Amino acid sequence: MKNDNIVWHNHEVDKSIRSFMKKQRPCLLWFTGLSGSGKSTIAGAVETILAERLQHTYLMDGDNVRHRLCGDLGFSEEDRVENIRRVGEVANLMVDAGLIVLTAFISPFRSNREMVRKMLGEGEFIEVHIDTPIEVCESRDPKGLYEKARAGLIKDFTGIDSPYEAPESPEIRIQNYNISVQEAAQQVIDYLDKQGYLKPQNGAQNASIG
Repeated sequence: MKNDNIVWHNHEVDKSIRSFMKKQRPCLLWFTGLSGSGKSTIAGAVETILAERLQHTYLMDGDNVRHRLCGDLGFSEEDRVENIRRVGEVANLMVDAGLIVLTAFISPFRSNREMVRKMLGEGEFIEVHIDTPIEVCESRDPKGLYEKARAGLIKDFTGIDSPYEAPESPEIRIQNYNISVQEAAQQVIDYLDKQGYLKPQNGAQNASIG
């Protein structure tokens, strides 16, 4: 229950100042797709390119968040909604700090993704659909999850016995098969460049990662 005695305090140093200091337009890149679609891999590749261009970022991965922030949650529909709500709230604070935030979550329900979109300002939520056919995801199955789901060892598994509601009009759609990770990541970078989220390169020295 909300306490009426709690009010929002506006600080003198705000998002616009933090954004100016970082020379970038803060946003949330929300990577969504089936398990095994390549969300985390592509998000990681995008962050590497951004780091090399000296942009200020933070990547929130679904499995990592489940270790601490959402470690008390299971995988029921209620818990999955709460998982996304918490991630959205944290990501919103990071965007307010002037960061380019990347998240990699299945987030199967459109209503949940729309809930996060509404937390942010206009143009700050960028939905990135990693559109990989389920048969391709299942052939990869890096964690053996599809095999367990098919065997009935995992219940409510997205794509098997729980639905995945694909984005209808995402800002970015990547068909992640028959292309390299770098090609997929570059599609995101190209969008950010075109829409003015990144500082102009202008021959500036890049960092070397790896």
